[in-house]
Amino acid sequence: MLLNLNADLGESFGPWPMGDDARLLNVVNSANIACGFHAGDPLVMSTTIDASKRAGVSIGAHPGFPDLQGFGRRSMVLPDGELRAMIQYQLAALDGLGRCAGLPMTHVKPHGALNNMACEDRHLADVIVAAVKHYDPDLIFLAPALSQLAAAAEDSSLPLALEVFADRAYTASGSLVSRLKPGAVLETASACITHVQAMIDADGIVTQSGEILPTPFHSICVHGDTAHAVDTARQIRAALLNQGHQLLGLPVLMARRSS
Repeated sequence: MLLNLNADLGESFGPWPMGDDARLLNVVNSANIACGFHAGDPLVMSTTIDASKRAGVSIGAHPGFPDLQGFGRRSMVLPDGELRAMIQYQLAALDGLGRCAGLPMTHVKPHGALNNMACEDRHLADVIVAAVKHYDPDLIFLAPALSQLAAAAEDSSLPLALEVFADRAYTASGSLVSRLKPGAVLETASACITHVQAMIDADGIVTQSGEILPTPFHSICVHGDTAHAVDTARQIRAALLNQGHQLLGLPVLMARRSS
């Protein structure tokens, strides 16, 4: 398979560190960089972009709700116009800093509650996708497989890459198990590797109860804020390469898929 490893990075804020971005950037192919609303700040964004450039990692915006205290994981209800402006503001911030660093922004992946809500709510998904397409119709939209976000991006003809999560359990509908429930987050690298291998073998999502939901997927996410993120990403990368899969940045992967 042609696959991509991605991680959510740049989520430190001022003097408060989050994750081990420097080491993860030596493992993943693409970085989803927080844009200052749920995490991150201008200096963290700029530093993460520079580190991504040195590592040869493609970058994308990771826009979320304006919720620093809740890390963007608390649900919000916003008017469509405000949500659209909020998303485009975050895209412009990362895009501008990327231009200054000589590293173009090539994809978008919504964060946290914004992402989870839009996976279930087609209207919300349409607002997000329309905001991205209006900003730049060539941006790759990284969306969870079997989600309303993915359906909205496909219907709008945005370049679409489908994502699965190495470290999260799935419900019978293909959505992520709530973090409030037991087993929602896979706690060890070995459990994550087993989960990813099961999805590759099944050609789809494998739910917490063992059901198979057939779907293609192109990118595997390892959350950068977990304690075992670096070890998990390294072991997944090694296992995939040993099995003959190719790991590529999102722009290269999309170009290869369309050729």
